[in-house]
Amino acid sequence: MIGLIMAGGLGSRMSLDEEKLILIYKKPIILHVVDAMRESKCFSRIIAVTSPNSPKTKQLLQMHNIEVYSSPGSGYASDLNKALKTINDSVLVISGDLPLLDKDIIQTMVSFYNPKHIWTSILVTEKFLDSLKISTEYRTEFNHQFCCYSGISLVNATQISNLEKIPEKFIILDDKRIGFNLNTKSDYDSLCAS
Repeated sequence: MIGLIMAGGLGSRMSLDEEKLILIYKKPIILHVVDAMRESKCFSRIIAVTSPNSPKTKQLLQMHNIEVYSSPGSGYASDLNKALKTINDSVLVISGDLPLLDKDIIQTMVSFYNPKHIWTSILVTEKFLDSLKISTEYRTEFNHQFCCYSGISLVNATQISNLEKIPEKFIILDDKRIGFNLNTKSDYDSLCAS
């Protein structure tokens, strides 16, 4: 399995001068994700998808010997699709803004992988996110409840020939380690205060 870290966003909702993923919470945010993935020992390769929006993040990742895929920075879905077209393996796609991630939750999520399902998205319930005081724009309804995308997916890239109309499966995993992502300056302030 390949670990694919999405690390090329603008972080525009943060309204900061600095790149979001190099903000410090004990160490740069992106390194929490990198270290959790490495320590999980689940991946044959770890690749970070960067873009022209994240030059300092790219530099930091290269300094830590992380393989980088340079995307055009056209947006999350477009950049992810371009990266997945270069991979012929199973993939854990994960957002680079999850500072509480650890090896145990990575191993748990990897255990959910089923190669029969081309795309499985990990969701957290909106109620759970509300309890964390985290908000997101990306909602869906699943199992008669409102859920939010965590930015984490299990993908069988060997079965993808065209990225349009891929059937999506869902798994709900209400866990702070994947629910607490940094979307706003308020999220970062809450993290630093904890």
